[in-house]
Amino acid sequence: MWKELTKNQLVKYGAVTTVTTILPFVSKPGYVLLRKWIAGGVCRSRAKLHGRTVVITGANTGIGKETAWDMAMRGARVIMACRDLTRGEAAAAEIRSSTGNTNVVVQQLDLASLGSVRQFAREFIATETRLDILINNAGIMLCPKSLTVDGFESQFAVNHLGHFLLTNLLLDMLKASTPSRVINVSSIAHQGGKIHFEDLNFDKKGYNSVIAYKQSKLANLLFSRELARRTKAVLVCTTKIIQTNNVASKSGYNWCTVQRSLPHDVSECPHSKVSGPIPTLTPSGTGVTSYSLHPGVIRTELWRHSQSKYPTLSAMLSAPAWLLMKNPKEGAQTTIYCAVTEGLEEKSGCYFSDCQEKVPAPEGRDDLAALRLWGVSAGLVGLNKNN
Repeated sequence: MWKELTKNQLVKYGAVTTVTTILPFVSKPGYVLLRKWIAGGVCRSRAKLHGRTVVITGANTGIGKETAWDMAMRGARVIMACRDLTRGEAAAAEIRSSTGNTNVVVQQLDLASLGSVRQFAREFIATETRLDILINNAGIMLCPKSLTVDGFESQFAVNHLGHFLLTNLLLDMLKASTPSRVINVSSIAHQGGKIHFEDLNFDKKGYNSVIAYKQSKLANLLFSRELARRTKAVLVCTTKIIQTNNVASKSGYNWCTVQRSLPHDVSECPHSKVSGPIPTLTPSGTGVTSYSLHPGVIRTELWRHSQSKYPTLSAMLSAPAWLLMKNPKEGAQTTIYCAVTEGLEEKSGCYFSDCQEKVPAPEGRDDLAALRLWGVSAGLVGLNKNN
């Protein structure tokens, strides 16, 4: 048992905090400074969101609830996508009362069920006219192995597959509401993570809740990165050129060679090999941007599975550990920053922490893995062009 405990991330974190928490109590100023450092960055944007619609998954508790409160304070129409409608309605009532914004509603969404995701998307598209910000916030962490109703490992399904399908089903509405944003709450736990393409459910090897969690958080980051690539604006060539091989350009279309249809990335344009005018460059893109983030280590319900697995140890470490964690309001700041900060469009695909752009671990910058993950995920959730 001890060998297993020493490998557990909660134990390591608790051991460090047990020692370091002693220092702040030497003086009150020291404690205040430490808490300020732990709190991290704060979103300073005063942007208003009147007339905008925001969807937040897992919005009835933790940083999701704090994010919903902030969006409501800015005047947005807030759709709280929650698995538990009773808890969701209670949280929505509290937000409406404290912000004065009555345009806060709850809609049921169980990310562990692809059927529920599709139902949510159908109802949203049928009843809403726009979607400006989609915040993929909901998640589970370090839970015992279980499979969803669709047969997927629960952390990978809830944290990644459900959000992947939801985003794709709502992508046309995001495109119709541009400029729009997709925010994916990942984690620093993506570091050292790996997408186990040949064994996503961990059927062939022993299940480890930490490894499974790291896989799901890496998937969040890679998904955000690939989504940005697919929606990013590029300069395209819109020049009509007569072919040098005596094949005439097609009137009414934009062509530069028979082999390449337009629009295409100007970096791929073979005009240097074709006689004709100087290429005409035109901005092209969807207007949808995507961001991923690490919210910090936060005092939320996400820790419940670790606490139930090691109750005695958790009780010993909970006091010092809790003191060195962000509270939900502090943990929501980077999500809010990515959602509302002006001029962030050029950072689409980037990763943030403490309201600053950060360089993700090498595994989080693997564009081939991101591309492969997109294809695999699309197959698993049954996504096709007709969706």
